[in-house]
Amino acid sequence: MGLGRNFAVVCASNQNRSMEAHHVLTKCGFKVKSYGTGSAVRLPGPSLDRPNIYPFGTPYDYMFKDLHEKDVKLYKQNGLLDMLDRNRKIKLAPEQWYTEANETFDVIITCEERCFDAICEDLTDRGEHKNRPVHIINIDIKDNHEDAMLGGRAILQLAQMIDNEQVTDLDEAIPGILQEWQEKYKYEILHSIAYF
Repeated sequence: MGLGRNFAVVCASNQNRSMEAHHVLTKCGFKVKSYGTGSAVRLPGPSLDRPNIYPFGTPYDYMFKDLHEKDVKLYKQNGLLDMLDRNRKIKLAPEQWYTEANETFDVIITCEERCFDAICEDLTDRGEHKNRPVHIINIDIKDNHEDAMLGGRAILQLAQMIDNEQVTDLDEAIPGILQEWQEKYKYEILHSIAYF
């Protein structure tokens, strides 16, 4: 494969977009972790004003069984049970960036601008202790199953371009990689560099 760069993918609840990307990248042999930046895990409920809310760290298997018990027909129809089934095969539970992300990454890909802002702010607040750069890239992906699948494939393509053995100096190569990638995928992107 490539150089073995470490990737993180981040969305608000570590359920749909980040887990689809985690799934796709893992299947292709990438070193990847996924996180959420929200205060809790929020999943659609029987109505807009009644979401299902779980603390980060609640096992995906527990959420699956809980929703299955509450209304199997509704949660099968809206895709939540399938999503949670996929997630529980990848890792135990959703992880919150602020409490769980204690390793360094080469690239962090966020799936919406508020997550990008939160990661940039958190890394600035942490301060740089290792003098190790990290590229933070935001790809705005709508939070639904279809867009998450398309976004996961787009993130895979970007990761393949970044982890290419010919890319020895990522800092120098990243502007060209992002430009080439954006010509194919019409997502709005943001890019920043921070340090661990």
